[in-house]
Amino acid sequence: MNTLQRLYWFFRLKGSPYQPLFGMIPKGEFVSLDCETTSLNPQQAELVTIAATKIINNKIITSEPFHIKLKAPQSLCSNSVKIHHIRHNDLAEGYSEAEGLEKLLAFIGNRPLVGYHIRYDKTILDRAYKKHFGFPLPNPLVEVSHLYHEQLERLLPNAYCDLSLEAICRHLELPIQERHDALQDAITAALIYVRLTYGSMPSPSLAYKKH
Repeated sequence: MNTLQRLYWFFRLKGSPYQPLFGMIPKGEFVSLDCETTSLNPQQAELVTIAATKIINNKIITSEPFHIKLKAPQSLCSNSVKIHHIRHNDLAEGYSEAEGLEKLLAFIGNRPLVGYHIRYDKTILDRAYKKHFGFPLPNPLVEVSHLYHEQLERLLPNAYCDLSLEAICRHLELPIQERHDALQDAITAALIYVRLTYGSMPSPSLAYKKH
């Protein structure tokens, strides 16, 4: 969302408790976010779980995570269960979508969102927020795979690199989770962001080493 769009929503929501979301973005504060959904198509997918963790400067606040399940959406089927291994029974006590989105807003505010394929998550969230609240999320995005690629490109211009989450973690010498869930993926993206922002890039040759 660009500056003009933020101003548009700021004045449109005058008097609304959501107006501050479109105001000044806090400095040094980010939220790493990941969602599990019913489809890999962002125009059709519905939310199943949402997880996030705050990043304050160079610290990941894992002691105060956000991780919720939503009630099973209509599009939850055997094919989507194969993706995230979450069944209808697992979501029996989940929040309604509107309740879950309200809780997420309270957690993330208007902090920039960090993630791996974060635009996919935001596309789905924007559809849901427009449906229930009438506006899209205002949060700027930080894609960790782009951040990684940009730094690697400066060291080895035009070289091919593997941008899978596992390959990035391996090169940056970060732990690789055997089983992914939304919270673990949010924490992994946060680790990548902090390493690339506050640490040094390991030797680029390690990115091309066969494992």
